Amino acid sequence: MKIIRFQPSSGAICYGELVDETSARLIEGNLFETFTVTEQIVSVVKLLAPVTPPTILCIGLNYRQHAEETGAKIPEHPVLFIKARNALNNPGDAIVIPKVAPGQVDYECELAVIIGKTAKNVSPDEALDYVLGYTCANDVSARRWQKEGGGKQWCRGKSFDTFCPLGPCIVTPDDIPNPNNLKITTTLNGETMQDSTTADMIFDVPTLISFLSEGTTLLPGTVILTGTPQGVGFARTPPVFLKAGDQVSIEIEHIGVLANPIQEES
Repeated sequence: MKIIRFQPSSGAICYGELVDETSARLIEGNLFETFTVTEQIVSVVKLLAPVTPPTILCIGLNYRQHAEETGAKIPEHPVLFIKARNALNNPGDAIVIPKVAPGQVDYECELAVIIGKTAKNVSPDEALDYVLGYTCANDVSARRWQKEGGGKQWCRGKSFDTFCPLGPCIVTPDDIPNPNNLKITTTLNGETMQDSTTADMIFDVPTLISFLSEGTTLLPGTVILTGTPQGVGFARTPPVFLKAGDQVSIEIEHIGVLANPIQEES
């Protein structure tokens, strides 16, 4: 099932089962408890990020070829950082380059995992039982702030407003039984920049969920960004950074396309 969060003509915020690009079957109830897909079809006026997460947990250096292109050692354990909730962005809305980060903003296509029920100390074998579904993410990154300006902590450079587009939909596990066998790409102005598969992950999705739940409660709606493959802008020669007027698209097999324009902060 493909589930979207959207606004119909009334302006209310709704969930629905995707019918096509302009319509959905209305969902009643709580997506994280009990819900029902009704027969009522409504028009989609605006598509929203498919969830408003309590926490956005992110994994760095989780693709082998990406670690190699950056010259980093293969990590022995998952590398965790956090994006602030203010970074959440909708499909189709602009990624805004802040005045404090000109000429250094990068794209990163990622598979996002959405936790569906409270999880703590879960084993890898049971981890996927806690997944509501999967969506596309762009872990937008201001590289200077990530490396130098943020005191060598990644959160600052990853958490500017609009720096976490999610969407276009949540795909439930019945349609993606194996999240570690999906084609994943980034296209910038029609040119393919990242082209890989989630099979290149160093730590697979069940391992990540289990690791992150150790001694830590993962609340329903928690989003886990699972890392990006090779082809990021700063690792290219010459480097490629996002600029006003660009269009960046993240596509993941069985999920769809998350597209956003780029503009500068006014």
